[in-house]
Amino acid sequence: MSPWNYPFQLTIAPLIGAIAAGNCSIIKPSEYATNTSEIIDKLISKNFDEAYISVIKGGREANKSLLAEKFDYIFFTGSVQVGKVVMEAASKHLTPVTLELGGKSPCIVDETANIDLASKRIVWGKFLNAGQTCVAPDYLMVHSSVKEKLINKMKDHITEFYGLSPCSNKEYPKIINDKHYNRLRTLLNEENIVFGGQFNDKTNQISPTILDNVTIDSAVMKDEIFGPILPVIEFENINEVVSRVNKKPKPLALYYFSNDIKRQKHIINNISYGGGCINDTIVHLATPHMPFGGVGDSGIGGYHGKASFDTFSHKKSILKKSNLVDIPLRYPPYKNKLKLIKKILR
Repeated sequence: MSPWNYPFQLTIAPLIGAIAAGNCSIIKPSEYATNTSEIIDKLISKNFDEAYISVIKGGREANKSLLAEKFDYIFFTGSVQVGKVVMEAASKHLTPVTLELGGKSPCIVDETANIDLASKRIVWGKFLNAGQTCVAPDYLMVHSSVKEKLINKMKDHITEFYGLSPCSNKEYPKIINDKHYNRLRTLLNEENIVFGGQFNDKTNQISPTILDNVTIDSAVMKDEIFGPILPVIEFENINEVVSRVNKKPKPLALYYFSNDIKRQKHIINNISYGGGCINDTIVHLATPHMPFGGVGDSGIGGYHGKASFDTFSHKKSILKKSNLVDIPLRYPPYKNKLKLIKKILR
């Protein structure tokens, strides 16, 4: 069951793992990405027998009907709310699941970071696909001594990447539908906007936006943003960061920009999160050499590379015993055998 934000990739990538492990599969693409769903349907039906791989299209009713069936495994990518529905339905058949969810993934910048490079990589990771990426930096925590410099550098890189009018840039994506566009519009609090904030109701575009003077209790900090809005929160001490992040549900990703190796280890060892990067964003999910997935509220299980094969496989343990030797020591009656068994176990 795949989402709408990367509708082709996040359908085909887990399918490859399922095929590699020898499974028959049903694909349920997102109803929001209708054109991509049509393409997937045509590709699959043209190249595979439907008894091997088939595509089911539709909305909530199709999801509900599918989840009522008994499967050997369910792989879901999407929101936390729908993930709970999937897991509840799977539990009725004791069906194992992989849940690739999301959450508020923090990006942390301390005073030792390379600010120019950090700002460039943060802007790229946050505003890729107009922020509609499950591992996008959701909010930025920056040391007070470098906050102004970082924000100014991010402004420069946004203009460099998307121009002075991003909503007129043909390369800049739109928000998937009216529902999500209107949700994001409500988060554009003019008092906090220090850059961007423009929008186009006709094209459902919102320009890359930076919000400053945001608090943990602000509306933009309550749920995953999943759009081109970046709230900035300043801090004074790295322990303060650890405490704040740990008070929230475990994030899918965490990004830390720092040249202090001890602090890097401190963040890794003291915050639980799915995966992430030191001095970069997003790119950890591009490697096939390690699994990608969440923890706690951000997901269950992982995939990518061989981990995809492992996800859709069962490791069946088998011991094949010789018939040539059969030691009588293990059979009752034990009587005086116990002393000998204890000696052997020592």
